[in-house]
Amino acid sequence: MREFVVEADGGSRGNPGPAGYGAVVRDAATGETVAEAAEYLGVATNNVAEYRGLVAGLRAAHALDPAASVHVRMDSKLVVEQMSGRWKVKHPAMKPLALEAAAVFPPGRVTYEWIPRESNRHADRLANEAMDAGARGEQWTPGAEASGTAGAAGAAGADGAAGVPVTPEGAGASEGAGTPDASDTSGASVPPPAAQAVSDTSGAEDVRTDAEAPRTDADAPRTGAAGTRAEADVRAARTVATPGWGPPDMGAPATFVLLRHGETPLTPQKRFSGSGGSDPSLSAIGREQAERVAASLARRGTVQAVVASPLARTRQTAAVVAGRLGLEVAVDEGLRETDFGAWEGLTFAEVRERHPDDLDAWLSSPNAEPTGGGESFAATGARVAAARDRLVAAYAGRTVLLVSHVTPIKTFIQLALGAPPESLFRMELSAASLSAVAYYADGGASVRLFNDTSHLR
Repeated sequence: MREFVVEADGGSRGNPGPAGYGAVVRDAATGETVAEAAEYLGVATNNVAEYRGLVAGLRAAHALDPAASVHVRMDSKLVVEQMSGRWKVKHPAMKPLALEAAAVFPPGRVTYEWIPRESNRHADRLANEAMDAGARGEQWTPGAEASGTAGAAGAAGADGAAGVPVTPEGAGASEGAGTPDASDTSGASVPPPAAQAVSDTSGAEDVRTDAEAPRTDADAPRTGAAGTRAEADVRAARTVATPGWGPPDMGAPATFVLLRHGETPLTPQKRFSGSGGSDPSLSAIGREQAERVAASLARRGTVQAVVASPLARTRQTAAVVAGRLGLEVAVDEGLRETDFGAWEGLTFAEVRERHPDDLDAWLSSPNAEPTGGGESFAATGARVAAARDRLVAAYAGRTVLLVSHVTPIKTFIQLALGAPPESLFRMELSAASLSAVAYYADGGASVRLFNDTSHLR
């Protein structure tokens, strides 16, 4: 059986702040470095970054030999003790990451050892290279050299894995009259793998020891173009981390960047276009809008995953953006548009003329259905709330682009604000616009952006 040593580190310049991780895989017999991994995470906490580094190192070792045994060496006492089963994993943002790390190899094939920070310099250097790359608006590439003052000194302690909420942009006409409702609940935790659950019986809190205090040199101001991105991420981190009175130790939020699809032929005509109609494709203008969104999000570099509605216009928009970002597109049924029944393809005026009583009821109650057995906003809202909870759990501490439609996106905003259902009729949402909501471990939410179309100008 082959044996590997994995050394991992992660940190943030600020806690939370611009974060990254580094991981090294060595052959245990020769000491030779056989794999390296590093990534800029956007805004995250030290602990999440440490766990992300651990997961990356274990995955790199698994890719080399799934049958190997692994000895992990880290300077995070917290991660080592929790993964060894001696300390309890209490923080909601840490549990999914700990479970993910525990599931890479079968039980008993991974051991853990705490080492002093100076003995973890290789992984530390990679983490700082990743953060330096992020400050330049890039992602880390193998062999890249660290730039700026932080690279030589090291990453901050142990916790990071999210993205800064994008400050996006978007434009276009509204399509459909979307406006749903539903109750607001927070995401559930990821169930542990059947064969290997992380121990949750010890008593230690998810806190840092003095030996793991954030490295102050990493917080030093940066100058010039390379510092612009990092400084913006620091400002965003401080804003996002405390949505009112929430404690800053909740960890990085799950951030949903909500992208309405580009224009279709029905969009400028303002016709109802839901999930029960012809499923139109993007127009030439819509495809150009998708390209502009993709370029804007690529410059920011904070999106870590892409999830789309199953309808053609959203999948086409998502494919353009994901292709630019180098990501795959996942599909979630909960993000589809409302079924507008017999109103599909009609304008509001045409519906008023043909079905006046049904339209009045629909405008008055979220439980009313469009003519012909369409979907009520209450039903849409419940579906979107379930998708939100599912995605918050799946992408805890990360930034994910959700490519959807008028009604679901307005519903995300309505639920985050705790606004009444009728607020959905008071929002304008343009084609290819960007909105953003951050979801915190305590169940709170913060709307960070709405209907931004600046990237289309």
